[in-house]
Amino acid sequence: MIKELIIKLFEINAVKFGDFKLKSGIMSPIYIDLRVTVSYPEILKMVAEAMWEKVKNLNFDLICGVPYTALPIATVISVEHNKPMVMRRKEIKDYGTKKAIEGNFSAGQTVLVVEDLVTSGSSVFETIEPLQLEGLKINDIVVLIDREQGGKKHLQEKGYNLHSVITISEMLEVLGNEGKLAKEMAARVKSFIINNQV
Repeated sequence: MIKELIIKLFEINAVKFGDFKLKSGIMSPIYIDLRVTVSYPEILKMVAEAMWEKVKNLNFDLICGVPYTALPIATVISVEHNKPMVMRRKEIKDYGTKKAIEGNFSAGQTVLVVEDLVTSGSSVFETIEPLQLEGLKINDIVVLIDREQGGKKHLQEKGYNLHSVITISEMLEVLGNEGKLAKEMAARVKSFIINNQV
């Protein structure tokens, strides 16, 4: 199933190889954009299922997707498995309830954080903090792709468990074996990951 998912993500251009400028300003030979999955319901469902398989035996009351890319994934998991969801606002309104976290919850409940991919872990921490301010507990984070650039270590150092469905290494191996990725490009991506730990 993971192999099939990797191939599908490649086919819909959720994973691209070439030269891409990242948010940090550095050039990367790989670009992952999982926002495109919202246009492919079948693949979005596969993503949600693969992530659910990783965490279904963990103990949590609620799920919360990191905005924005992980929101549709978290929604599919919530609907398919009848798990209540809360949402973190990226922008807190200065009118109405002025809430940072939307949904029905009680202090002391445990939240599973859902993220599309992890590089340094910073976007995960941006979601964990407002959840904790509401008295919610976070032990586990599930991601589709771990870029293997240090995020897992940063999260572990703060006491969180990262559960990833796919690592960049696994992705390179599958795409290489399937003849979809040249050896030279795979080598470029590997050395980029090793030399750009965050």
